[in-house]
Amino acid sequence: MICYVSLGSNVGDTEDNIHEALVLLEDYGDEIKLRGVSEYYETEPQGEIKDQPWFTNQVIKLEIDAEIWSAPGFLSTCTAIEAKMGRTRAVPGGPRPLDMDIIAWGDVEMDMDFLTLPHPRAKERAFVLIPLRELAPDFVFPDGTTIDEALDAIDYRVEGNKIWQDS
Repeated sequence: MICYVSLGSNVGDTEDNIHEALVLLEDYGDEIKLRGVSEYYETEPQGEIKDQPWFTNQVIKLEIDAEIWSAPGFLSTCTAIEAKMGRTRAVPGGPRPLDMDIIAWGDVEMDMDFLTLPHPRAKERAFVLIPLRELAPDFVFPDGTTIDEALDAIDYRVEGNKIWQDS
């Protein structure tokens, strides 16, 4: 099963935080195999809390043993890694050492209270779409939207590896 995960950090050494998350995932051995990583992207904060450090973002491609892992089970592992890295959820959308979002879990579509796949806001986020395009340029969302079509539908600007959302 191929899975794409978006990683973000804006507290401490952000690239080191993301690297540490990859090391923790690699601890699972053959159950979770890292198959690709995008470049790092610096992204201005999204949402309501703009007064915080910019994020470092990356998308990774994983091969997951589907006989062992379900998407909800893997989400629990991501949440545990976030907590181990010091993430608290006291301020929703606030600064955090690590954020992990499952973008896609194969071609699975699900809508549960705690997990929706593909990620419901992936098509609205240049900081997900641009690095995802590096790893899976032919990726198509279940509704038929390509990455380029999704990017064309949002306002963003990219200079080097910096992404700005136009408000």
